[in-house]
Amino acid sequence: MKKLLIIGGSFLVLAILKANLWSSTIMPLNEIKAGMKGKGRTVFFGNQVEEFEVTILGILENVEPKRNIILAELSGKGLEQTGVISGMSGSPVYIDDKLIGAVAYSFPYARKAIAGLTPIEEMLAATKKEKDFRPPAGRPASFKPSLSFQEILELNPGLFPELQNSIAGTDLRRLTVPLIFSGFSPFLLEKNRHLLVRLGFMPVASGGISSSAQVGKMARLKEGDPVALQLITGDLNLAAVGTVTYVDGHRILAFGHPLYNLGSVDYGLASAEILTVVPSLETSFKLAKTGPTIGRFIQDRNAGAVGEIGQLPQMIPLNLNLIEASGDYKNFRLLLVNDRILTPLLVNLALYSIILSESRAYGNLTVEFSSDLYLDNGQNIRLEDLFSGNLDKAATSFAGLVASVIYYLINNEFQEIKITRGDLRIRTTEEVRLGTLERVACNKYEVSPGERIQLKVFYRTFRDENVVEEVSFVAPQLPPGSEFQLIVGDAASMHQLELELYRNPEFSPRNLNQLIRLLNNLRKNNRIYFKVLIPKLGIFLRGEEMGSLPLTLRTMLISPRSVTSAIALNNSTLAEYQLPISHAFKGLAKIQFRIKP
Repeated sequence: MKKLLIIGGSFLVLAILKANLWSSTIMPLNEIKAGMKGKGRTVFFGNQVEEFEVTILGILENVEPKRNIILAELSGKGLEQTGVISGMSGSPVYIDDKLIGAVAYSFPYARKAIAGLTPIEEMLAATKKEKDFRPPAGRPASFKPSLSFQEILELNPGLFPELQNSIAGTDLRRLTVPLIFSGFSPFLLEKNRHLLVRLGFMPVASGGISSSAQVGKMARLKEGDPVALQLITGDLNLAAVGTVTYVDGHRILAFGHPLYNLGSVDYGLASAEILTVVPSLETSFKLAKTGPTIGRFIQDRNAGAVGEIGQLPQMIPLNLNLIEASGDYKNFRLLLVNDRILTPLLVNLALYSIILSESRAYGNLTVEFSSDLYLDNGQNIRLEDLFSGNLDKAATSFAGLVASVIYYLINNEFQEIKITRGDLRIRTTEEVRLGTLERVACNKYEVSPGERIQLKVFYRTFRDENVVEEVSFVAPQLPPGSEFQLIVGDAASMHQLELELYRNPEFSPRNLNQLIRLLNNLRKNNRIYFKVLIPKLGIFLRGEEMGSLPLTLRTMLISPRSVTSAIALNNSTLAEYQLPISHAFKGLAKIQFRIKP
């Protein structure tokens, strides 16, 4: 008992000492008055923390529930000409050597460097937040085989703050954050610039560390140092750059405003170096390069980000093997943050950029790939497909498919699941490999049950070459005089046919295993699909067709009193076949057969 009292007492003493330390180094909001003079700290070049002048103008109280903003004018170090600089987010401000808050907001196009400061008391409150509930991401009504960067954002409007909205009816906005892209295609930056700017980021192409020096040794940061919030590391680097506000042992506060406002997170934390300040009439910004990973950010809150030095994030390894048309073989090794929303977004950006950087942004291109996504429950998703077209169509479709599968998987409604690794094998050729269906010829249209039917599928390639594929199938065991139908088509046409047949059902698997099975069996572009429909009653229930059911069971399931929401079918799928080809196939044909009397 005495030992417990002593230990408990020591914790109490430590808490009292820390409270006294904070009270001696922090100035509470109620003591801050207009006209007070102070100093701010940030880095304008390299890693040298420098001071600038601060004059308090006043306080905007309760701009949001329980949130306040300190208005201040910044001067010195050229701020009169540059205005408040993007990358200063989190720069600490002191009065009489007491910390009052962090630079976090500004007035766009202002003629003076007027900044909004987040009070340090509100930032410290973020360190007390524990892992909390975060609602699941939004999902479309039906499965989409491709999700673009913009579509993923639009699915989750509630999880991303309206960063361009003014505060308290003024034009005071969250300070734009430099988003450093290293190793990415310039075409990608231009294509997505408007979306990133809308989210409050300034996309900047810059350098980063080599892939051989990703993880740094235990390092110390101090108030005013540049810091990077890492989203992707490895052969590509993507990081948001801000400034350290406060250091308490191995824990730091930074930015002074949200990055994505996603609450409990697991982002990478890296050191950074400021190359220069780029003055601009629109928004001046710090041009930076990121250093090695030295910790992780664990909270992304309205009042700033909380990080831990020495504790590394659990990121997802993504390994890519790329074979180009020339025969060149390249490997890419990436680490991506593990997050239900950000991971699909980042996968989309990374894959799209790699294809365009290593192949071409314009012109004919075919992307053929296979991949394995390994899950923490021991299962895996196997994907393979071929995309072809001009401009960036193939790269967009490829990146969108992988992002879509990842999105549906980690945002499933059944149980939390994580991707432990992704391996992709990609082959690109600078040509268009499209095949368009011309006609389907059969050797007979009236057959006996069990008789083999020979088919010839004629399609024309992009270069006007004629290709013939020969296949056969067995006529179903149906009564004399019965008719059945053979559908020949591409993946998209088959999907549309089923939407009509099943009356537009939602993509709603019953459990995780069914979801994984459906994702593993997605139709592919480089296949010709054959579906045999017979005049037999069936039902469609929760994402799967069920034929040849006993009449009593079918009647019960489609009864108005049933809670299963089963859809009655007059025609059932007897069999489905697929034929792999070397082109992305397009077309649809329906052929009617009759069983001999």
